[in-house]
This record gives sequence, C-alpha cells and structure tokens, in this order.
Amino acid sequence: MISAAQLAEAYTRNVSIVKMQTEGLSQADSLLQLPFRANCMNWLVGHLVTNRHSVLQLLQGSLPVEAERVSRYVRESTPINGEQDGVLPLDKLLELLEQAQAQISTCLAAVTPADLEKQLAFYGRKTMSLAEWLMFFYFHDTYHTGQTEILRQAAGRDDKII
Repeated sequence: MISAAQLAEAYTRNVSIVKMQTEGLSQADSLLQLPFRANCMNWLVGHLVTNRHSVLQLLQGSLPVEAERVSRYVRESTPINGEQDGVLPLDKLLELLEQAQAQISTCLAAVTPADLEKQLAFYGRKTMSLAEWLMFFYFHDTYHTGQTEILRQAAGRDDKII
C-alpha cells in the first residue's frame, strides 16, 4: 500500500510540474481558450486548488483561501473566456496551490497507516477508506496536471518541459 509520505511526495511532484508548465506564462496566456470544449490554464490551476481543498477537508487541514474565493473553478463550472468576475491572477492561483500543498504535506506527515484505513463518506458519495479517497483525488489532480502541457503549447511555447 502507498504510504502517506509517498502520497505527499506524489502531490508535491504535480505542483512542480504545474509550476514548470506555467513558467513564463502571462495572465493573458493563462486565459487562452482551446478551439474545442476544454478550459484554459487559469481555470485548470484554479481547479487544482479546489481539488486540494477537497483533500484538505478529508485531512481536516486548513484551507489556504476561503472556498468562495475559488468557487469560479469548481467542477463543472463554465469555461473562462477572459477576465471575468471571480477569475484570479495566475500567479495568485499558483501561490494558493503551493500553500495548499504545504498544508497537505503537513497533514499527511501526521497520518498513520491506521488512519489511511478509516472508512469515510465524503460529499455524500459512497464510503471508502481515507487512502482510497486520497488516491481518487490524486488521480484527478494528475489528470489535470497532464493537461497543462497542451495548454502551455497553445500559449505559443514550442518547448518540452518534461
């Protein structure tokens, strides 16, 4: 079974990848929309923040920002098509992502193997162990982290980050 320390390392790796993929991008770059149903880099990074809010709720950790401030980025929210109400600057989103990750790492450092086996009902969904929920949200985090490569290229970069 994966340990809490390994989970913290995996989540941290995703933050590193997002930071590499967004390096040198402007706010305008982060708002570029692909020509098909998708979302922009700004939404993606904000959505990763909201995903980590879920992880922190599971771990009973402190959120780096009130959920209302990042409500524009929740699951199934409408695409961002430029500067709009609730759209945060890319640099602020990256800061919130790093803060959330620091909290996750701190919380996971205190998690025991027995804690990982505890069964939890979350968001009214089915009951799973804490480890299963953390892996579910890690999968979700990784799915969106992978999308950053295409969005970086859409912003006009012609480079290889990883």
